[in-house]
Amino acid sequence: MTPSNLTKASEFFLLGFSEEPALQPLIFGLFLSMYLVTVFGNLLIILIISSDSHLHTPMYFFLSNLSFIDIFFTSTTIPKMLQNIWKQSKAITYEGCITQMHFFILFAGLDDFLLTVMAYDRYVAICHPLHYKVIMNPQFCVILVLVSWAISVLDSLIQTFMVSRLSFCRDVFIPHYFCELKQLVQLASSDHLLNEMVMYFAAGLLGAGPFTGIFYSYFKIASSICGITSAQGKYKAFSTCMSHLSVVSLFYGTCLGVYLSSAATHSAHSSTIASVMYTVVTPMLNPFIYSLRNKDIKRALRAFFRKAALKRPMAVG
Repeated sequence: MTPSNLTKASEFFLLGFSEEPALQPLIFGLFLSMYLVTVFGNLLIILIISSDSHLHTPMYFFLSNLSFIDIFFTSTTIPKMLQNIWKQSKAITYEGCITQMHFFILFAGLDDFLLTVMAYDRYVAICHPLHYKVIMNPQFCVILVLVSWAISVLDSLIQTFMVSRLSFCRDVFIPHYFCELKQLVQLASSDHLLNEMVMYFAAGLLGAGPFTGIFYSYFKIASSICGITSAQGKYKAFSTCMSHLSVVSLFYGTCLGVYLSSAATHSAHSSTIASVMYTVVTPMLNPFIYSLRNKDIKRALRAFFRKAALKRPMAVG
């Protein structure tokens, strides 16, 4: 390929899920519905936690941060896809693609780290209950969130810088509905060996590290629960981490499913469909998992809607 055919300011085209025009309204309606449920569901969780003083604890502080991040996580990809379907266009600018990739890596990393922090919180609560308030003090909780942000920002900046060094053909067709790092690197026209090394090293370090932390936390939690003599005590201890364990299983299960399916089928289309699970479905289900399996959240929800119902006739009058 001649140098004249390479550029740093290419135009990218997101191929999405299907080329069939008849399916576009269905895809638009489906993803718009999921996006609205995700945004309003997570906003409701944040509102409930902030308005109820009984929920001002480390666990719910981390949960409100997770809901906040999930809103932006889905907002990095879905609105652009919906805009392209509405305009019947698949184009995204070079700058827009790099920006989307940057924020996707950032919020995906934050999701991963916050789930790890929440696992550590449950570990301290169950294994060291007498020292819980001392260990998980407000300052330490804020530090854990800030460290998660710092590591995720650093990783996304490094990956963005590495991709910005690459050259692309003038028309790049991405078999995905968003600018995914791995596919961008593979579609580059210049040498991308260093990019792949950095990408896999970061994935191994920032993926295996948090997963190991979560696994260790739940191993210690399981050992501690086994040491409880009463069945009621075991159930109470186990129930405090069921919601988080469900979210962790969903997040890591779908992420693993994406890479296993793409490795087995070698199909970009299969990987695109599978990635919907952890990029859209998981953030959408998180509020339901925490609200349906958590007595404190259900109590706060009932109190919130009761207050809203009482205020409505007064507002009308």
